[in-house]
Amino acid sequence: MRLRITHRTEYAYDGPLAYALQELRLRPKSSHGQNVISWSTTVDGGSKELEFHDQHNNHVELISFNPGGRAISVLSAGEVETSDTAGLFGRHGGYAPLWYFNRITDRTRPGPHTRKIVKALGQEFADDISRLHALSAAIARQVSYLPGVTDATTLAEEALEAGKGVCQDHAHIFIAAARLMGFPARYVSGYLMMDDRPEQEASHAWAEAHIDALGWVGFDISNGISPDERYVRVATGLDYGEAAPVSGITRGTNAESMIVTLQVQQ
Repeated sequence: MRLRITHRTEYAYDGPLAYALQELRLRPKSSHGQNVISWSTTVDGGSKELEFHDQHNNHVELISFNPGGRAISVLSAGEVETSDTAGLFGRHGGYAPLWYFNRITDRTRPGPHTRKIVKALGQEFADDISRLHALSAAIARQVSYLPGVTDATTLAEEALEAGKGVCQDHAHIFIAAARLMGFPARYVSGYLMMDDRPEQEASHAWAEAHIDALGWVGFDISNGISPDERYVRVATGLDYGEAAPVSGITRGTNAESMIVTLQVQQ
């Protein structure tokens, strides 16, 4: 499937900025199941300073804001050819070793709610894939998809306790539980083509667990499936913090407004 993605992020501030620097993880890479045909990032109100690959081999673009400016717009767009791999990404690569993905972060720290989910699963599974799909389904049952009740700082345990959240929360809970079960696990940010509309409010997130016999396998807990040809992988990390599409710092103002316009279509 050939997908066209247009992702625009616009920031406005209540006063002039003295300094601002942001990291963009918006550019997908050619890898197993996807081939990037074309991609570009343009900045209005700032400058691209440099590009590099981080410890997860994510493509990162560093942009600065024009001093004294009050607005900036970032447009990332391109075309990606995808294929259905049934969620299988394959063998581990990148600069971070596999054991690194057993590391607990604040967002993925397991607590009593996570341990309860893992204990309730039991051990009666034919293989690891079945066990992890059962984990995904259990999380979806306990945490209803509901935007607006959590944010980027919400912890896995907090979302479990609330019983509500979004794809980011589902991914963090899955990662916390999978690591508790002995599987290296990581967060994935990217794009998903919706079946009913091209316009979306935000990029998507899911999780991957590493199974010795297969390598990395993806699980989209929010939609109850493994990623197929409608998905485009962009960045991975221990949690949202290492795979966030946009992150950075600003100096000179406190009030910020942001508008995201995203289209994913065939």
